[in-house]
Amino acid sequence: TPEKGKFAIWFEEIFEQYRQKPEFNALYPFTALAAHSGYFSSDKQGHFKDSTEKGSADDNDTYALIMKDKERLLDPTVPLRFIFSHSALREGWDNPNVFQICTLAETTSELKKRQEIGRGLRLAVNDKGERVTDRNVNHLTIIANETYEDFAKTLQIEFEEQGIKFKTDMIHNERTKVTVRLKKGFNLAQRFTEL
Repeated sequence: TPEKGKFAIWFEEIFEQYRQKPEFNALYPFTALAAHSGYFSSDKQGHFKDSTEKGSADDNDTYALIMKDKERLLDPTVPLRFIFSHSALREGWDNPNVFQICTLAETTSELKKRQEIGRGLRLAVNDKGERVTDRNVNHLTIIANETYEDFAKTLQIEFEEQGIKFKTDMIHNERTKVTVRLKKGFNLAQRFTEL
């Protein structure tokens, strides 16, 4: 019978400690076990599954929610908030609501880094499927076992070469710049004064 590994145990202990604090206890009504059921999944009897066999029924059950039915993750009544996975952030997984990425293994491939980080750079989606443009919501935290400084600099240089400028308060796409010329007498128009 599979047992919880150390990451599952640590996660649940720390999660419950924080969930009991007054500033957090009203945010999440579910248990720590429900919060991270995507990776440490269990069957209907509560036994943990071995989802390492490719194509097994357990594997399909384990990843069905995060890979196929990910729209359900937008529903506040679905308790899953943390996904521990070695493969979900690679190609083929397109969930916009990734706010934290914690890398446990060093990433040597630039393409893999782009795929991992790219998952967290999408605008978030609310429970109605609408994009959220609030900067307080769209905030990505990366907890890495290696430095991403050189990677981030290279990526920014590439963006700037494509005409996207990084300013202190926001990103500007230089390709979308337009010159606006005001028509003579615009300030006398009734629609303008109403506006």
